Amino acid sequence: MADRRLQVFHTVAKLLSFTKAADTLHMTQPAVTFQVKQLEEQFNTRLFDRTHNRISLTEAGMVVYEYSERIISLYTEMSNRVGEMTGDLRGYLLIGASTTIAEYMLPRVLGDFKMKYPDVQVRLHVGNTDKIVHMIEDNSIDLGLVEGLITNKSLATLKCCMDSMVVIAEPDHPLGAHESVTAQELLDYPFVSREEGSGTREVTMEYLHQVGVDANDLHITMELGSPEAVKGAVEGGLGVAIVSETTVLKELALGTLLARPLNPPLARPYSFVYQKQKFRSLVMDEFLEFAKDRCSRDILSVPVRREC
Repeated sequence: MADRRLQVFHTVAKLLSFTKAADTLHMTQPAVTFQVKQLEEQFNTRLFDRTHNRISLTEAGMVVYEYSERIISLYTEMSNRVGEMTGDLRGYLLIGASTTIAEYMLPRVLGDFKMKYPDVQVRLHVGNTDKIVHMIEDNSIDLGLVEGLITNKSLATLKCCMDSMVVIAEPDHPLGAHESVTAQELLDYPFVSREEGSGTREVTMEYLHQVGVDANDLHITMELGSPEAVKGAVEGGLGVAIVSETTVLKELALGTLLARPLNPPLARPYSFVYQKQKFRSLVMDEFLEFAKDRCSRDILSVPVRREC
């Protein structure tokens, strides 16, 4: 970045937090504060109002933020374009991924991509599907990888691979005697659900609707914000749950959970999502192809074990 102060200011303004900006930029908080102070001195005006441990942009700060968005976007596009001309793949890529994908799929993909293209700087944001889609819509990230279907017609989607969903329970649960589990049978047991906005929850509720089961009849005992939390609750005997098969391979191998397929089966797409009108850099295109290939191979090569 030609002006580090502008990048630091832009990050603080977007997050409205010096602490979060420091974590994002891998800087100390005093260093972040110093960079912003230097920019304020350059413009001879305050860019942030600071009251009761909260910050907000001043009128001047909003102007600087608006221009910094455009400057940083142009700088990134320039870097990518020059890289394309020289055949040297370098630049920045801001990626968002839903929790399940970020925790269980992307680490290997990003690690291998970084080894192949060490000059590409990738930053990953993690949230549920709704949050990632919103970040794409407001141009906070370049590319998202999410679960389920995207309804916003201004966004482009590209299917990465399919992910099988299974019912999980503690090892001595009565469902262990079943070869598969119907949606109707789920109503007989306490159910542990992901939070609203989660792709897993959205797909589950749509599945129940399609097979003629009212989701309101589920005995939801807990709503949790991550696959790990859901697995922990199920291991503790607090109910059954529907999760991605790829998230429970370790627990199945250790015998701490059992898993059964749904009848009829349930699978969901993992999809890339990005703005249709946004400039697609060579870095983004290369990552799309790389990730699609790796994700498909990883999903297809997983040795599924449903017996505990």
